[in-house]
Amino acid sequence: MAASSDSMQNINSPLCQIASGVVEGTTTPLQIATEKRTNTHLTTLQTVTKALRDEQFRASVDREALGNLFAVLSRLSVDVEHLIENMDSQEEEASVCLKLTAECFRAHRNACVQCSQNQCCLRDLGSIKLSFEILARLLKISSGGANDIYDALRCGIQFLGNIAVGNQLCKDDIWVLGFPHIFWDLLELADEKAVSYTCMVIHTCLDEHKTEQLVKDTQQLKLSLKIMDLCRTLPDVDWTVFIVTQHFLKSSELVRKMYTQMTNEERLTLLELILAQLGVVEEENCLMPLSAAQFLASCFTDHCRAVLTLSSESLDDQEALVVIRLLDILCEMTSDCKEFMALQDHSDLLSATVDLLKKVHLLGKTSKNVFTAAHDFSLTRPGGADTHPAFSFKAHLIRLIGNLCHGHVVNQDKVRELDGIALILDNCSIDSNNPFISQWAVFAIRNILEHNLENQKLIQGLRRQGVADDTILREMGFRVEERDGSLLLRPLKKDP
Repeated sequence: MAASSDSMQNINSPLCQIASGVVEGTTTPLQIATEKRTNTHLTTLQTVTKALRDEQFRASVDREALGNLFAVLSRLSVDVEHLIENMDSQEEEASVCLKLTAECFRAHRNACVQCSQNQCCLRDLGSIKLSFEILARLLKISSGGANDIYDALRCGIQFLGNIAVGNQLCKDDIWVLGFPHIFWDLLELADEKAVSYTCMVIHTCLDEHKTEQLVKDTQQLKLSLKIMDLCRTLPDVDWTVFIVTQHFLKSSELVRKMYTQMTNEERLTLLELILAQLGVVEEENCLMPLSAAQFLASCFTDHCRAVLTLSSESLDDQEALVVIRLLDILCEMTSDCKEFMALQDHSDLLSATVDLLKKVHLLGKTSKNVFTAAHDFSLTRPGGADTHPAFSFKAHLIRLIGNLCHGHVVNQDKVRELDGIALILDNCSIDSNNPFISQWAVFAIRNILEHNLENQKLIQGLRRQGVADDTILREMGFRVEERDGSLLLRPLKKDP
């Protein structure tokens, strides 16, 4: 049902009264500042807010009513400025002013819900610019943490979010006025709801072009890193995750610059997000460009030896933990994700992985440490080995080697040249520190041998040195025969 002229008049008249002096221009700033707002005004605004919840009424609101609502906000902007200039104002007077400001923002917020007409009208009136001015003033007095101040801030931020939804002009205005400094101050607030709403506004306004701007200077990159930090410190705020996964990760340059500036602890947060998203993002909506994945692969190859410190040092070696998480990500990316399979052609990835497997395997054999094969499958393992950060690390190295060799002759040959085949066969034994390592070894050997006669000949020519496990090879569809001191690989005969 459309709004009647009577109901519209019932809103316009009291709004004009609240905004008197601003609309007519008949009152001096001093008089405006000294006139008191009352709870009667608050009740009037609450009536407007409630009326604007109705979709049909909202769609029928005329420009005059929105103009009067904007005039009220303008008047309240002066009142908020007066609060700053007179910090010794009476507590009751200040509280009414802040409650009125919050309620006026609520009315603006409701007016914009799925209504582009009202969004455009309020934008033309200057409500976005005015809202930022009020938010900036509220931020100056927010250190006290008063609930009325936070309530006004929250409602103002929500209004910006609603006026931006589906309206590119409003998004662009908000970005110009709020980015990066006011957004930064809002994200610094000690109020989780206000921070969450600010992230909602940022997410709504961001697009490919604005995301690319984030790398232009230090202040903009600083805001990006702040949002990344909020992913860790405020895990219940989903908007931070949406910003990172739906916008930040789409820019290779931003990923590179953020990663370079981060501490290892911050890198772990980013990598955990990437790993979590790899399993849920659909192929047509790729998580990140190939160049960003290649950057992560280079980070792994450049720093992978840091994981060796886990054989003797504290479990809190953050650089080693980063390497482990990078390996997990590379395993997922090369597990038949078409957009990332070009990682098979990364110049150093396979070599670094095989070399690292050699080193951790040797460490495990020469001394007792986390890389040493174990056979304790009890539910309560001494030392909590199954929670050690290097748990399954060797298995994942072998998995990555297998992925990189799938259908890739050059990599198959490289593994042979690096003496990686015998190394993988030597990891076919059951190891409780690396569950499923034998299965990953079978998988890797299959990919290394497939359509590669040289590699098949190598295995056939292996002499018995304790590296070949006939049971494992049988799982692959082969059997081992000994002839003249050599091991020959034969296909298993299928049962008739």
